[in-house]
Amino acid sequence: MDLFSSEKKVLKLPNAELVYIEQFYDSEVANPYFEVLKDTIKWQQDTITVFGKTYEQPRLTALYANNNKPYAYSNIQLKPHDFTAELRQIKKDVEDESQHSFTSVLLNLYRHGNDSNGWHADNEKELGKNPMIASVSFGATRRFHFKHRHLKNERYKMDLRHGSLLIMKGEMQHYWLHQISKTQKDIGERINLTFRTIR
Repeated sequence: MDLFSSEKKVLKLPNAELVYIEQFYDSEVANPYFEVLKDTIKWQQDTITVFGKTYEQPRLTALYANNNKPYAYSNIQLKPHDFTAELRQIKKDVEDESQHSFTSVLLNLYRHGNDSNGWHADNEKELGKNPMIASVSFGATRRFHFKHRHLKNERYKMDLRHGSLLIMKGEMQHYWLHQISKTQKDIGERINLTFRTIR
């Protein structure tokens, strides 16, 4: 099921609420952000171990924050860098829209269609009980899949476009999984910023 075909939509689902703004930034703002983030962020590629085998993570990542609190997931611990001027401005814009304060941003660089992020939830304990996650996308459009852990008919997909903002809130991180899957399409690079509050 495809969702959110127009400008700003609110979707209330069992145990979740999503807000999607397709043109949170227009191309005149989004294009320079994409270029400066690609060139100035301190990207790294970590390794992950699955069923005893170690692989390079299929994307590049970085953590920035206004505190010194690390963030850990899948046995990877990221230590934060200080916010850049661009990240501070994007953070302010997202906070103004969401009416929520964030401490940190986890960035992902998907270099091509083979880069991905498997099924997961942002439910680490340092994020608190019902964390709000705000996701800003720059670059190539990628398809975002999400499914309820228990209600098998609750499965959705949507395209996250250049300059868009997706806000996930409520109990979503406890009851839903989401992913960015691989694609055989010849697509360009995508940068995704997921703002969160690390306690």
